[in-house]
Amino acid sequence: MTIGEFSKKTGMSVYTLRYYEDKKLIVVPRDEKGRRVYTQKEVEWVQFIKRLKDTGMKLQEIQKYALLRYEGEKTMPERLELLRKHYNIVVEQQKKWEMYLQNLGQKILWYENEIKKGEKKY
Repeated sequence: MTIGEFSKKTGMSVYTLRYYEDKKLIVVPRDEKGRRVYTQKEVEWVQFIKRLKDTGMKLQEIQKYALLRYEGEKTMPERLELLRKHYNIVVEQQKKWEMYLQNLGQKILWYENEIKKGEKKY
């Protein structure tokens, strides 16, 4: 598929995809005329990159992971370690968000109770 089609499938701009190529996050095979040839494999890889970004992984860490990925199976232990570290970071963030949500919920209840008290006065 062309970069335009790839952009539509991944939901990422052509500019971003070229930036990712420049940073070696994506290595795209080319045809005999030098044109990029995207496959479903690249779509899945970009979707994984998006998930890593969505969970807060820094681009530098994603780049490290990508470079290891392109080196092949021998780097699987290193990639696993990167993902484990990121997993632990995400779990810690999740705990913080749970606490924030709990606090927010308590504040909402407080306001609801205060408003009900005020309505009874009238």
